Amino acid sequence: MDKLEYKGYYGSIEYSWDDNCLFGEVMGLEHACIGYEGDTVAELFEDFKDSIDFYLESCSEDNRMPEKSKYMDVRIPVYVYERIDKLADKSGMNFSSFIDMNIPDSEVAEQVCSYN
Repeated sequence: MDKLEYKGYYGSIEYSWDDNCLFGEVMGLEHACIGYEGDTVAELFEDFKDSIDFYLESCSEDNRMPEKSKYMDVRIPVYVYERIDKLADKSGMNFSSFIDMNIPDSEVAEQVCSYN
């Protein structure tokens, strides 16, 4: 399992060595930030579901439309993945966060695609 899914929302699965726990964030949201954590995969998934339900309830109470996850799997060559992963590591980010923050930047896209 590399991501969580519930009610059309997708979440990451990460591990914190410092805190000795699993954590994640709902992927593909532009304005909302929904995080969750747990000591086990079962706890992580429960907190993920609870966080989504809380978000949807809050939106309903405030009469606002909830955002939907804009998430998709993309298959890329291994060498491209490795280049992106190295750039992300140098920036102190994980792979997904780096993609979210930088792919619209043409300079980063040029670095990923260059053969130097």
